[in-house]
Amino acid sequence: MNKGVAITGMGIISAIGNNTETNYRSLFSSKSGISFPEFLKTTHKNLPVGEIKFSNKSLAESLNLPQDHSFTRAALLGSLAVSEALDQSKVKIDAETGFISGTSVGGIDATENYFKEFTKGKTENSRFIRAQHPGFTTEKIAEHIGISGFVSTISTACSSGANAIMMGARMIKAGKLKRVIVGGTDCLTKFTLNGFNSLMILSEKHCLSFDENRNGLNLGEGAAYLVLEADEELNGKPVLGRIMGYGNTNDAFHQTASSENGEGAFLAMQEALKIAEIGSENINYINAHGTATKNNDLSESRALQILFGDTIPDFSSTKAFTGHTLAAAGALEAVYSLISLNKQQIFPNLNFSQSMSETGLQPVTEVKEKKLDFILSNSFGFGGNCTSLIFAKDEA
Repeated sequence: MNKGVAITGMGIISAIGNNTETNYRSLFSSKSGISFPEFLKTTHKNLPVGEIKFSNKSLAESLNLPQDHSFTRAALLGSLAVSEALDQSKVKIDAETGFISGTSVGGIDATENYFKEFTKGKTENSRFIRAQHPGFTTEKIAEHIGISGFVSTISTACSSGANAIMMGARMIKAGKLKRVIVGGTDCLTKFTLNGFNSLMILSEKHCLSFDENRNGLNLGEGAAYLVLEADEELNGKPVLGRIMGYGNTNDAFHQTASSENGEGAFLAMQEALKIAEIGSENINYINAHGTATKNNDLSESRALQILFGDTIPDFSSTKAFTGHTLAAAGALEAVYSLISLNKQQIFPNLNFSQSMSETGLQPVTEVKEKKLDFILSNSFGFGGNCTSLIFAKDEA
């Protein structure tokens, strides 16, 4: 069986905590981080979001940045999550250390704030003009942690963070890198809030993933990263888990909707199982994409039914805790999957009350103790970009 790629560190910041331990405590106590916008300057104060309740100034101070820094909010969040992962891993940064980060909007929050200044020729904040490009966010994080070798940005909408993890694992298995930091970061912006609102898929209440009465998602922000290392680099270092399988497909069905029959999701999960060299019966839990939109939840449920038949494993969506963090979602949920593996616990699908009439599937609704060896985590993005990851206990 495929041994997988070793994970030796993880870090996270989200609406339910600014590190791994606080995130775990919130998951275990079913404490949601969904609230209303405070730091995001928006007219849509009625739309619940998973906002991290720290200002950019306080985030910058915690990173000891100079006052004239050019870190956007996504870069600040990403740097904090990466720092925690590095502290845990004790990994050495050298020429054979890579950094792969997923983001959808990068530093657009800064260009939103200073756009009018730019157009009037003011130069005080002109250093943020380059932040419009998603790669700028990645470069700032890499600069902060001292990586100057292989640095790459992935922007495939909501599968970005998962694709960054997949790419890192593939590079280690191919012998291209000895160690690589992978994950994603995204912050709340007016652009994304207005954009999703224009699609009429935002809920004015806390989201109801996989529920018959679901009516839309809650946006969120956050960052999460993993440290991946080749086995020959471990030297007895503790391993948090392994990336056993991964699959990426594109159903090319619609710009913003999943295929109605779940084809893309099914193919991604099927490929992940193939790479992992295990059968569907080995999966103990699924951290579902579960955005709480009419289309996505039905599409994903149908894909699960096709792949697993009548024996669908325990599953839940954790987006009611954090909101949908877009490019960071796959990375956040990778950390949650690793926490589940190490705690041998499944975390609940909050707010659920009634199964969807089309499928009758029921997610886990309370914290559940269970023997977990293999966890499947799904992340599906706009344009039909579907990614599935399989995480395993080190000894599985």
